[in-house]
Amino acid sequence: MPWWAWMLIGIALLAAELLTPGGFYVLFFGLAALVVGAVGAAGIELHPAIQWLAFAALSIVATLLLRQPLLARLQIRSPKARVDDLSGETAVPVEPIAPGAVGRAELRGTTWSARNGGARALAAGERCRVVRAEGLTLVLEAES
Repeated sequence: MPWWAWMLIGIALLAAELLTPGGFYVLFFGLAALVVGAVGAAGIELHPAIQWLAFAALSIVATLLLRQPLLARLQIRSPKARVDDLSGETAVPVEPIAPGAVGRAELRGTTWSARNGGARALAAGERCRVVRAEGLTLVLEAES
């Protein structure tokens, strides 16, 4: 196959990588095709079977050696926000809750199981702060 055909295949594979969701597989096949095309452009004539073997070997080796480091390098390093973190929200007990006891509280229009994590009893209707969530149970403390 002529060198320019390998270059076109390489460019097409790199373009295909842009259209596929972030797997970084097609990228290495495109790079391998460009390398085989560059060898041909440099004037080194290879038998077509050798070209295909070099293309396959370069693709596999590049994928195995370079894909994981590339993925690790491109990972976003910002801290991931917890979507379901209810800490700091305001909840209202619907019944009195003694210290350490479990009762019910309303948060965002939904009734939750709630445990009093403070030292004093929580009265029904009192505004409380969510300290944390333990499974489906909110740990509450009085706001004042």
